[in-house]
Amino acid sequence: MAITKQYLKSKPVCKVTFSLPAEDAKKVKVVGTFNDWNEKKAVELKKFKNGNFRGTVDLEKDNSYEFRYLVDGTFVNDDQADSYTSNGLGSENGVLNL
Repeated sequence: MAITKQYLKSKPVCKVTFSLPAEDAKKVKVVGTFNDWNEKKAVELKKFKNGNFRGTVDLEKDNSYEFRYLVDGTFVNDDQADSYTSNGLGSENGVLNL
């Protein structure tokens, strides 16, 4: 798992790239506070030949966002998240600090 952040000089935006190794998965999406946890608005990650999924989203900088991966319908956290917070459902969400 990996998260890379690229801050743009021309806009108050950070390009966040999510990468997740999941060879056996059919579909991986990222949901979070940036898309109201709405699976229909989720960032769908593209599967590469090496079995990794990757996708990029532009997020406003100077904010924190909670997120989780949705791997074939199952929530998964990224071990590279900046921190974690309880989601009130008995588990945690990853947090991105931009």
